[in-house]
Amino acid sequence: MVVVFLIAGLILLVIGAEILVRGASRLAYSLGISPLVIGLTIVAFGTSAPEMAVSIVASWAGQADLALGNVVGSNIFNLLAVLGLSSIVAPDGVQVADAALVFDIPVMVGVALICLPIFFTGYLISRFSGALFLFYYVAYTAYLLMAAQQHDSLQTFGRAMIWFVIPATVIMLLTMAWRYQRGRKTAA
Repeated sequence: MVVVFLIAGLILLVIGAEILVRGASRLAYSLGISPLVIGLTIVAFGTSAPEMAVSIVASWAGQADLALGNVVGSNIFNLLAVLGLSSIVAPDGVQVADAALVFDIPVMVGVALICLPIFFTGYLISRFSGALFLFYYVAYTAYLLMAAQQHDSLQTFGRAMIWFVIPATVIMLLTMAWRYQRGRKTAA
């Protein structure tokens, strides 16, 4: 019976993915927004919602390792297997948009770098860090939507991120690393 549910779930997943891609493409076309922006916002949220639910339930149940493993494993799988398989089946490979190379991929690498000190300084993602991550996601999504609409305040928003948010984050990460090192020295 479990195998039947697994197969049915996989079939429904493929059907749902097809509907999601078609709907997102139509939405992008009707709003005049690039498919990249729709993929980075609506499709990304839609495909990550089940992972978010699993991680929240796991954290609530005290299974932090499961929540972290789900997030890290999903990102590795998406970057390597999903992108790799997509490139194999695409007739001409997967073209990477200039906008992704200039902005989105550096943001992705930056987010990974922001996580490193947290993972190495006590292995704790605090509520503050979690709220900060959520803030970053909201700011990133807001930036994408403002850029897609060529909003008047895009330049101001971008400057605020570069001159306030990024330096504040660097200071916070350095402070966390310094406190961690100081704590290790006093404990030894």
